[in-house]
Amino acid sequence: MATETVKPRGGRRRWGSTVAGVLVLAVMLFPLYWMLNTALQPEAGLLEVDPVPHGLDLSGFSKALTDQGGHLLTSLVVSLGAVAICLAVAAPAAYGLAQFRLRGSRTIVFGTLITQMVPGIVIANALYNSYVDLGLVNSYFGLMLADASLGIPFSIVLMRSFMVSIPGEVVEAAQVDGAGRLRTFVQVVLPMSRNSLITSGLFAFLFSWSDFMFALTLNTTDDVKPVTLGIYQYIGAHVGDWGSVMAASVLSAIPAAILLVLAQKYIAAGITGGSVK
Repeated sequence: MATETVKPRGGRRRWGSTVAGVLVLAVMLFPLYWMLNTALQPEAGLLEVDPVPHGLDLSGFSKALTDQGGHLLTSLVVSLGAVAICLAVAAPAAYGLAQFRLRGSRTIVFGTLITQMVPGIVIANALYNSYVDLGLVNSYFGLMLADASLGIPFSIVLMRSFMVSIPGEVVEAAQVDGAGRLRTFVQVVLPMSRNSLITSGLFAFLFSWSDFMFALTLNTTDDVKPVTLGIYQYIGAHVGDWGSVMAASVLSAIPAAILLVLAQKYIAAGITGGSVK
């Protein structure tokens, strides 16, 4: 009696999934490639760019760094300040919502999520009137506060979900040893919440780094000009020099890309850390 040989289908499915993943990745990365490709051909017009650069012409990067270097530094200072403010506000708030038996804590968390749905232009217009009265227009600290507000709701929800999973026995043991609530929070809870802190800080940095609405609305001079606003004005002034414009865009994407690569393992642990108690 002849026996039929069954060919394994797992290998074909894996190959199909790999090919599909590569195609999706290629489509997603193509705009980044074309941006870099255009930046390496500064002398070519927008419709004259070759699909593959024939050389490494870095003159566009040199010009972009000269024109946008100060704006990149401004974005870095503002983003780091926004991260510090965001974590200083969100971490204690998340700890209070996670560990203290507060009435209406779920309602507070839900309201925090709702704030993420408010259009940025609405918040920017409201902030401008307040900033004029407080004298925070055209200031680094004012822009840090505004950008920090973008990451605070997300950070509170993320860190709370992680801090809820911290065993209550650990907190009680610290308090039995004589540690107060503040000391317990600083020396016990925060070290245990490292992954969620890094994840929240990274997203707060990305929110601030990519902010355009607050930068445009809360600044009326060139004293505080982040790179997003600098590139926006750069396009209008150098619409014929797309090589330099794309080079400036590549330079602005480098810090975020480096942070994502360095913190990717902490991001995965921070996002999924609170899912299992």
